[in-house]
This record gives sequence, structure tokens and C-alpha cells, in this order.
Amino acid sequence: MPILNHHPTTPDSANGETVLPRANLVEMFSAIQGEGLNVGTRQIFIRFGGCDLRCQFCDSAHTWFANQICHIEQSPGLRDFSPQPNPVTIPQILDWLNRQDQVGLHDSISLTGGEPLLHATFLEQLLPRIRKQTLLPFYLETGGHHPQGLIKVLPYLDSVGMDLKLPSVSGEIHWDEHRHSLELCHQAQVEVFCKLIISEQTDWQDLKMAAQLVAAINPTLALFLQPVTPLNPRHPVQPPSPEKVLTWQAQLKQICQQVRVVPQTHKIMGQR
Repeated sequence: MPILNHHPTTPDSANGETVLPRANLVEMFSAIQGEGLNVGTRQIFIRFGGCDLRCQFCDSAHTWFANQICHIEQSPGLRDFSPQPNPVTIPQILDWLNRQDQVGLHDSISLTGGEPLLHATFLEQLLPRIRKQTLLPFYLETGGHHPQGLIKVLPYLDSVGMDLKLPSVSGEIHWDEHRHSLELCHQAQVEVFCKLIISEQTDWQDLKMAAQLVAAINPTLALFLQPVTPLNPRHPVQPPSPEKVLTWQAQLKQICQQVRVVPQTHKIMGQR
């Protein structure tokens, strides 16, 4: 599927002058991580714009396309956003990050989207620059379907949260890409966990396939079941019953050692 309105992030030259690499952001802000292994920790979120997936359960459709404006929080946690024109440069991000990075406040930097690996070439240049400015670890949130992009940024990452797509829930099929991405993380000895969004429509065979894929690479890797957050009572994608969740967890624990159930806690708290 083509990436719509995705601004190129590869450095180029025009008329003999070097053009600064740029990327489209949605927002930068400080918040509590609401999902997965890092739930409850304080992070600086750098949210990139553009996604080549169209998951049926997505609660962030505003990140699918590049916008002319991004929103940058001026003071960590105060939601005093300032609109800024896209695309943005590395020096701009470094400046905004410096305002957020108060001593002792944050546990890590979340690289999220959209799909941040669509900007892998930009990240390959950005992350070393950030590393010179702060010692905060890098946490990548990805759909896990761009292994070639992952290769570019893996040397700079500390942890990866991979959202494996169940065809019966997301409408997407990327098993081979998921497997390749997990193998890359395992070989690089980068901390990684997997997340499975589950709904009333979840097919057990999809869950089994995902768990077997994970177990074949690393049976101790944490697998998170995340019941879909209903967008509204009439939306066709609704969360599964508690009984289904308990049954699925019990079955999956016969394949993977660590199977946890964690909803989107930031939604419960009313946080972005």
C-alpha cells in the first residue's frame, strides 16, 4: 500500500547545497506510557506522522497522514502545545527535546507514530545526535513490518515494543515481516516485547500463530494481550469478553512463558 503524503526524510541536495534531513511529526510531549512492558513509566513521546497500515481498531487515525502542522509541548506535562510547521529538522527536535528533558523526570524517549520506521533514514541521523544530548534510553513502538528500516536504527535502540498484527482484528497480514523483525532484535540482544490487540473478532488461529512465532525465536519474550479500546459503542470492533480473555491467556501460556493482559491504561486515565 502506498504511503500517502509521506515527506521524504533522506538528505538531498539542490543546486549544490545540502538540504537538511526533515521528517513529519504529529506531536512531541511528556506523558505516562500506557501500554506494554513500560506501562506507568514517564516518557518523552516523539510521534511521527504517516502510516502504511489501516488497522480497523486504530484509535490514532490522525497519524496516518502527514499534516502541515505538528504540536510541540513547551513544558513537560502541562499540555501547553505550540503549533509548528512540518516537516521539521533535527536541530528543531533537539531544541524541543531539551525543553522537555528535566533532570530525573523521564525514564525514556518513546519513538512512536504512525509508523516511525517509515522515517528510518531520518532516525538513523537523529538518534546519535540525541544521544550526545541526553542519556535517556530509546524505546521504539512499531508495527514490526519494516525489518529493513529496523536494521538502520537497531544500533541506537534500548528496547522495542512490537505490535504484531492479527489479520482477524487488524485486517493486515505481515507474518514474515514480524518474524524477521523479531529475529533482528533477538540477534542484536535488544530488549523486545510483543503486543497483540484482541477483540470480539479475534480468531484463535491468529493468536496461536503469533504465539508460535514468538516462542520459536525466544520463548521467554513477554507477550501482551491488549483488549481493543472501543472507539464508540457502535464501532464494529469491540473488546472481547473477560471470559474469552481468560481462556486465550490460559491457552497461550501453553506456548509462551509470559502472557500478560494489559489494557490501554492511558485511555482509562483520560491521557493522550
